Amino acid sequence: MASAIRPRTSSLSSTPIHPWDYEVFLNFRGEDTRKGFTDHLYAAFVRKGIVTFRDDEGLSRGEKISSELFRAIEKPRCAIVILSENYADSKWCLEELAKIMECRIEMELLVFPVFYHVDPSDARWVRGSYRYALIKHQRSRYDRQTERWREALSEVAYLSGWDLRDR
Repeated sequence: MASAIRPRTSSLSSTPIHPWDYEVFLNFRGEDTRKGFTDHLYAAFVRKGIVTFRDDEGLSRGEKISSELFRAIEKPRCAIVILSENYADSKWCLEELAKIMECRIEMELLVFPVFYHVDPSDARWVRGSYRYALIKHQRSRYDRQTERWREALSEVAYLSGWDLRDR
């Protein structure tokens, strides 16, 4: 389920202060970072009153996950992509990333990558665990999506972000 704290409203009306539903959309591989880095980042945003969407607590039951997630990706001011060792193993992470990068162009979504214990050049040049994951996806029934995912990985890795390899 996803979680998001609802937007603050102005004291003069009940409309949101911002035109977006969330200030931040977190994209991450749950198995790698949910119980550590991502939880701490999310908690820090909540403490600061930053409206954040995280895809593990607030998705409506009965909704198709993909359609609701894709709608959520269109609603924040920025997205933080947490690239971790096994990130590319998840076709969901890659689908979200491709949608995020589309919204970066079409909707001026701000995108900030975090390289969590991975070399940014591995994502940029699709090497190491990213290469092996994409080969696995290409050999399965996700052959057509693989090139789109490869482009999204490379594109996000060229953006200015945070390198947390040794932290």
